[in-house]
Amino acid sequence: MTSTGDEIVEQGWDEPWYRVRTDRFEASFLPGAGEDLDAVCNIDVEVRLTADGSRWSATVFTLAEVARLMKKASRTGEDLGGRFFRCSDGLIVRDPGIDSMTQVLAGLLDLGDFTLVLQRLEDA
Repeated sequence: MTSTGDEIVEQGWDEPWYRVRTDRFEASFLPGAGEDLDAVCNIDVEVRLTADGSRWSATVFTLAEVARLMKKASRTGEDLGGRFFRCSDGLIVRDPGIDSMTQVLAGLLDLGDFTLVLQRLEDA
């Protein structure tokens, strides 16, 4: 299911963050220096909902990145030799890139699953 109504109002750098603002939320992504925003596959994001100002977080991984991390763990012996992957605020997506991840966040809002998937942050 794709998002039905979120259009990007504004996006761009606010170092070190890359911010994407829609009519329902602002997502602040924290890419690595020089990272290709269309190829991002492992990134932290903080989302502020417009409706109530609440803040939420996740670490977003692509399926390919999870597979890479598990393969690495199988070589290093971590995570029972790479037999599992865990991240307390992890969100796994199929496609890389900030735009794709923003669409997933909008879709989670559409489905009503946003607050079940992301972790609530304390108000500042």
